[in-house]
Amino acid sequence: MTIPQARQLGRPLMNLVKFKGTPILQQLRLEERLLRNSSDNWCIINDGTNIPAIVMGLSGKPSELLEIRSVLRDQIPVVRRFTGGGTVIVDHGTIFVTLICNREAVPTVQPYPRSIMQWSSLLYNEVFQGIGDFKLRENDYVFGNHKFGGNAQSITKDRWIHHTSFLWEYEARNMAYLKLPTRAPEYRLVRNHMDFLCGMKDYLPRSAFISKTVEAIENHFLTKPVIMDIDAVTSGTDYVHTTKLLSEQELEEAYARELSGEIPVSNLMI
Repeated sequence: MTIPQARQLGRPLMNLVKFKGTPILQQLRLEERLLRNSSDNWCIINDGTNIPAIVMGLSGKPSELLEIRSVLRDQIPVVRRFTGGGTVIVDHGTIFVTLICNREAVPTVQPYPRSIMQWSSLLYNEVFQGIGDFKLRENDYVFGNHKFGGNAQSITKDRWIHHTSFLWEYEARNMAYLKLPTRAPEYRLVRNHMDFLCGMKDYLPRSAFISKTVEAIENHFLTKPVIMDIDAVTSGTDYVHTTKLLSEQELEEAYARELSGEIPVSNLMI
């Protein structure tokens, strides 16, 4: 279906791409390229990532957010993405859903994070209707007062991206790589990671979440399934990505600054 045909039916066209186990670095580089270089609307669903990794926002500082000694010891990859938002550790228990939209495709949404968040919460209200006590709290998706979805955005002149990391389940030991953030939502109430988070697996089947998400998107867009060779798209040298994998040297330098007292050490115990 062409874009003019979709518009005649009253809904914008959205390309729908599904991956399974794609490394998060590749996914983020794909999203960055589609936001900057494509004029289409996109929905990307990645069911887990095969390589566990820590993902920080664009302005994130490893020394403030990570237990760097443990990260270096266990050789956990650290990615700095092109969008804002907080720090997460992702693995096979994470489901990623990304929406990349032209402003004209969703005219009720203003090009500001809060407006995008409010619209997205209505979309996911459809997904979680009758399931748990779903709501948007500050910038998080929660059941009650337990977070299971973290969000980040980037906004350009005519387009925006909203991507979410949904916790299907998580390994408690992985939370030890993350420091408690100095800036946290008020509803967190200084809770540690284990008391603050929950997994979706206690609320609905994994496949049901993905199918319900697609159904909710189809209520607002005409979807077009797209099969994509992500290796071919992201391996070219013609685009310089903001998303990067931090080097071991960068992490070691950040750790050295932490030890030297330039940055307060919150917890060096392993």
